[in-house]
Amino acid sequence: MGILEKLFGKPKPKNPEDIFLITINKEFIRVEHPERKTEEILWNDIQEIKLINTDDGPFVPDVWLALLGENSGCLIPHGAKGFETVYEIISKYDNFNFDNFISSMSCTDNEEFLLWIKQ
Repeated sequence: MGILEKLFGKPKPKNPEDIFLITINKEFIRVEHPERKTEEILWNDIQEIKLINTDDGPFVPDVWLALLGENSGCLIPHGAKGFETVYEIISKYDNFNFDNFISSMSCTDNEEFLLWIKQ
């Protein structure tokens, strides 16, 4: 432990999204946070994908990528390390709604944007 850390404690994350740990592999996506229950969904179990916008920011995440299944799901905050990787994968799904993605990124209201639904 360095002298500055002893004096001032551990440095705080700059953004609330920095606290989230996103694990991505060929089988699943897992989202961990020290103050939340761990969430996980298998890629094959994803039934619906949406972006959920809230007016909660800027001190907590206010845009969430929701990967939803029948019995599982996870929420990934926009800006978290791993968000872009997941986006690169899901944006290749057939019938992915890019217009809704763009609409979400310019929205500041409490609103949900459907990006994809399993056919």
